[in-house]
Order: sequence, then C-alpha cells, then structure tokens
Amino acid sequence: MGRYFGTDGFRGKAGVDLTAEHAFKIGRFLGWYYKKDHPEGESARIVIGKDTRRSSYMYENALAAGITSSGSDAYLLHVTTTPCVSYITRTEAFDCGVMISASHNPYSDNGIKLMNREGEKMDDDLQDALEDYLDGKREEISFASGADIGKTIDFYSGRNRYIGYLTSIPTRSFENCKIGLDCANGSSWMIAKAVFDALGAKTYVINDEPDGLNVNRDCGSTHLKAISAYVKENRLDFGFAFDGDADRCLAVDENGEEVNGDHIMYIAAKYMKKNGLLPSNTVVTTVMSNFGLYKALDELGIRYEKTKVGDRYVYENMKEFDHMVGGEQSGHIIFRKYEHTGDGLVTAVILTSILIDTHLPLSSLKAGMTMYPQVLKNVEVDDKEKTLQDPAVLAAVALAEKELGDGGRVLLRASGTEPVLRVMSEAGTKEICEQHVDAIIDAMRASGHLIRVR
Repeated sequence: MGRYFGTDGFRGKAGVDLTAEHAFKIGRFLGWYYKKDHPEGESARIVIGKDTRRSSYMYENALAAGITSSGSDAYLLHVTTTPCVSYITRTEAFDCGVMISASHNPYSDNGIKLMNREGEKMDDDLQDALEDYLDGKREEISFASGADIGKTIDFYSGRNRYIGYLTSIPTRSFENCKIGLDCANGSSWMIAKAVFDALGAKTYVINDEPDGLNVNRDCGSTHLKAISAYVKENRLDFGFAFDGDADRCLAVDENGEEVNGDHIMYIAAKYMKKNGLLPSNTVVTTVMSNFGLYKALDELGIRYEKTKVGDRYVYENMKEFDHMVGGEQSGHIIFRKYEHTGDGLVTAVILTSILIDTHLPLSSLKAGMTMYPQVLKNVEVDDKEKTLQDPAVLAAVALAEKELGDGGRVLLRASGTEPVLRVMSEAGTKEICEQHVDAIIDAMRASGHLIRVR
C-alpha cells in the first residue's frame, strides 16, 4: 500500500493524520486530473458523500473547494452511505466518486475513499500519483479563474435514486416482518428505515440520532449487544446492524444470536445455488473466513476462492472470474449483480428476501454452518519477511497442519501496516488452537525473531 492510501482509502485521526489541507489538495488533484480528459470548456463531474462525523463536514467543504478551484464541478450527496456513492458514480456517469468516512472507526478518525467511474475502489496508479502530489513531488496545479471556476451542486436527489434502487431489488413485500435496525448513528440513519418502510416491513430503529460524536459508539456492527437485546426485548423476527458508512452489515436472529459475514455468505450461497443464481458455483472469501464456512460449503458442493484481507481484493477476484457473491466475516458482503462494493443495505434486503422465500427463521438458516473456535495472536518480530521464511517457523506451521489434518487449520500472515505477524489457528476446541499458535510462536522465539506477543 501507499504512503497515505491503504486498501480502503486515506484514513487517520481527523485534524492530525488527515487534515483539511490534505482534503483540499486531494480535491485539487482530482479536479485537474479528470478535467484534462474533457473537451475545452467542459468540466469534470465529481460526486461526494459523507458520513455523520463532525469532521466530515470540514472535509466535504475542503474537497469541494479543491475540486472547483481546479475547474471541475463538485456534486454533494451530503450524508449518505459508501455504496450509495458507488452506485451513483457508475449510474450517473460521474468521473469519480469520493466518500468521506472512517467506516467502523470512532468519530475521532476519518477517511477519504476514492472510486473510479465504475464505482470501484480507485486504481493504485492514480492513488500513487495523488500521493506524489501531496508530497510535493509533482508540479503545482494552476488555479481556475473567472468562468472556468467549477460549480458546487446540491445533489440530494442522488440519495433518493439510491433508495429507489434498493427498493426495486426484492420481488416480494416485506409485510409482516418485524425487523430491528441499528444504524450506528451513521450514514444509514435516514436511508435504512426509508427502504424497509417502503418494502412494507414493520421497522424498529435504534442508534439513529447522530450528533457528530457518537458514530459507532457502543452500537452498530462492531457492538452487536445493542441490537441483540433490542430484538429479544421487542420480540422481533431478526435485526441488522450497520457500521458508520453502511458498507458492512451483520445480523442477529430471533434469539439475539450473532449472524456474521461468514454465516451470511453461507446462507446466500446455499439459496443461490438451489435457485440457479450461482453460475460459477463459487464463493469468494478472504483468508480470514472461518474454517467452518469452508466445511459447510464443501458439504454443499460449492467451491471457494481465498484472497488477501480486504473487500477490495474480494471484488477484484469476483470481477476477474465472474463470481457473484463474496465478502468478509466482518460483514463486507458483495452481491456483484447489484453493487460493485460491499453494501450493508443490499445485504440486509437480500437476506430478508431469502427469509421470506424459505419461510424459515434465521436461526434455522444459519444452523448448517458451525463456527470453529479460533485463537489469533499478534506477534511483533524483528523482520516480517525473514521470520516468514525461517525454516524452524515453517516447520512448526507444517507440523500444525499435519496434526490438524482436515479438522482445522493454521494461518500465518503479515500485517500490512505494522511490524507484526498474525498467528491464527482454528480447530475443534480452543485448547487445540492455543497449542498450535503457541508452538509457532515458540519457534519464532527460538529463532531469535520474537520481540513480544501483543
């Protein structure tokens, strides 16, 4: 990854790692970059969405100022979801989409996510060029003047078009469904209820009062206790929890029990295969999906691909090999027929449709997949690459794999941002997991690579 942009944009502490000046310069570069491909006198069109963080308003203004000062037009969706920006970018022929959000992070963080014309994560080459501009390694961009200065345009209507699109996906009414929605005081706080109300559901909403400081605070997809208790107390059929920008969705069943991203992929793939909607007979996961998902897919005769961690890599695999469903255990689920990115609301709408069509409670639908116990330890080492290639460490991994056989797995991978290796095992019991993880860490210690276990 680059100096500023990772797998999911430029993210950091608002006003410290990511400043208003950064946002202004990003807008300047994007406005210039896309305008140069247009005929003389024609402006590029860049659409911007934001979540509910207090700092998002600051970045929205800075981005718009940068874009218009380079002679391009900035279209403001205002508070909306990341997948809404993706959808509007590709369907309304925008040159570029920008989402201001730090997703599931606390309000004190923020981020800028860039999307290409297809609503996909931005190409690395363009982000590399943008990073060079931020670091002063490219020539300065001239300011537009007079009639060449770009316009800032209110594009609230784009959000309504996205809502309309979501309501067009199901083929049946959600009438008689009692559904809980935890909006995480984030981007979905107005959209989610509007969608489920329009589809006829009886909706019960919590954490839909954002104040700029409470996004993701003890709520949403990273804190399922809130929606779990709410579903049980109100005897709802099931509930959904979104994150700050609503590109993630996790669920709870009628008993308040968690239904994670692996469960959702299992339920969707099983239903899609049965109904002829899984033409490649393949689900795309990251290497961090639970071993139980793979065992369950094996029983169904469904193949799977494993990518690096990050929904970006999941989507790239899906696009290259024409797969229709994939995602992460964290709730980034991609249904490629409907979106080019993880979309929490699409996930919620499709899962509800499956529940209605099968006439089964969510607890029954997830019962065919058993989550294996998992132990994950972060280990700080002197050199990630040398440790990964150390013969003693490789031997410890091989021994663990041999002893586990088809009853579990181990995974050793490097962090993309820290001098840390992640040592993970999944097996029939937590004790067995601990045994194999500790054996691999002991091999690092004996080889002199271990600094500490975090």
